Amino acid sequence: MTEQNVLGAELAPCNEDPATGYRRDGCCGTHPDDRGRHELCAVMTDEFLTFSRRRGNDLVTPRPKLEFPGLEPGDQWCLCLGRWAEALEEDAAPPVVLEATNEAVLDEVPLSTLTEHEYDPDAHEFE
Repeated sequence: MTEQNVLGAELAPCNEDPATGYRRDGCCGTHPDDRGRHELCAVMTDEFLTFSRRRGNDLVTPRPKLEFPGLEPGDQWCLCLGRWAEALEEDAAPPVVLEATNEAVLDEVPLSTLTEHEYDPDAHEFE
């Protein structure tokens, strides 16, 4: 069965280069073994990457043994739902790609909140 996004349509890929998602298939799908709930597709910002590092999750440094290339501002990545919620409380939440964010996120975050943080390519510039 095809998973749905928060808009009620088929879940779009978040990023395939670097490949993201719990299964590293490019999608923010659900999986019973994914305790971190990597279901929210976000566009990385300097602010969020710094926030995440301060919280003990360095997303910048490559880790080849884990097939993790390290992220840069502008990369799209399936984030742990809890980490995004923490960043939201600290005004450091990165923008969300609604078409690639799993509908399962709606059990924790209202659509209105996600929409307020929707990624707009015309409003964000990354170097």
